Amino acid sequence: MAALRVLTFTTLFPNSQRPNHGVFVENRLRQTASRHGLQATVLAPVPFFPFRSATFGAYAAFARVPRREERHGFTVHHPRYLVIPKVGMTAAAWLLYRGALAACKRLGLDRTTIDVIDAHYFYPDGVAAAWLARALNLPFVVTARGTDLNVLPQYQGVRRQILWAASQASAVITVSEALRQQYLTLGAEGRKAAVLRNGVDLTAFKPVEREAARKLYGVTGFTIVSVGNLVPLKGHALTIEAMASLPDCQLLIAGGGPLRASLQETARAMGVSERVRLLGEVPHAELPRLFSAADVSVLMSEREGWANVLLESMACGTPVLATRVGGNAEAITAVAAGGLLKDRSVAALVAAVRDFRARGGDRAATRRHAEAFGWSAVAAGNHALLAAAADGTCSERPAQEIVDRAMHTID
Repeated sequence: MAALRVLTFTTLFPNSQRPNHGVFVENRLRQTASRHGLQATVLAPVPFFPFRSATFGAYAAFARVPRREERHGFTVHHPRYLVIPKVGMTAAAWLLYRGALAACKRLGLDRTTIDVIDAHYFYPDGVAAAWLARALNLPFVVTARGTDLNVLPQYQGVRRQILWAASQASAVITVSEALRQQYLTLGAEGRKAAVLRNGVDLTAFKPVEREAARKLYGVTGFTIVSVGNLVPLKGHALTIEAMASLPDCQLLIAGGGPLRASLQETARAMGVSERVRLLGEVPHAELPRLFSAADVSVLMSEREGWANVLLESMACGTPVLATRVGGNAEAITAVAAGGLLKDRSVAALVAAVRDFRARGGDRAATRRHAEAFGWSAVAAGNHALLAAAADGTCSERPAQEIVDRAMHTID
């Protein structure tokens, strides 16, 4: 049987300038390809910006992204597309599509070289993928990942485009049941939707020697870690404020973003600067050491699709305390996993940390809990749905049935 030829299309994909950007998309692709032999080409457009000088801050990083690079055996193309900040939301998908179509024509990506488009993030990426699929006469599958369904549909024009793209897709993947329910509330067709949660690489994420890890990060005593971009929805400020009521705890925050200075000021105002460290971006490969150094992970997100850091932490033996949003309750289903907060507040976090310390943790049990979320079944379900889209059989069965049947064949 010939290998399935997949075009992964998304603006959420790592590159040389942002190696952690969209790494969850890359991980699923890698795991599926390694287990099922699919041939993948990646089209990961980046916004056009003409100047590379660091004077222009984050925008200059777009200009420095190479037009083509190799990552883990995949050829990744980064064509440019026009972005109009603030005023261009409703036109974003069309502009992305035009840039992508020109790249496909230039690279010879069409029905003769590609079997199916694997798109990620509904807007603008999924809508652009729908137009691209129509232009190239290809089927496509789109994966919803969180904000694309939880927030963006509040804009009427964007909502209409999302619903149109969903109607054109062979299948729609959501990374949690909570996100599938959100998809259904929009009025989209339920038969096309399948829940396919992200997995965790149990080989890469595993416990490492704990004392060595703690020495590396210079921590003693009870240590909390929080991993996520320094943006408001991740709630790092709440975690820092909680430290004032947890005087014998230390906090390590890993992530980059615009709130760094603000979070440092919060730590100073709360009198906890000496016990709070902002580590900046930590390479994905270094996270096992960070998790292993900590006693517990905290995630104070306002919303989530499926938070990969929860599984990654648990796979390293570190339990997690998280807000009850998105797919968090689908990952934290046992005492060994950690716990869900009563609400998203400083008081709830303080209470959860104290309760956790009182009952203690079993790091081996936490690891065993994470082992139920390995990639094998996820990769099988992903490959089955892409293959069904490619051969035109998606319409014969509900998408969830296709995924579940494939996943259940994996031991």
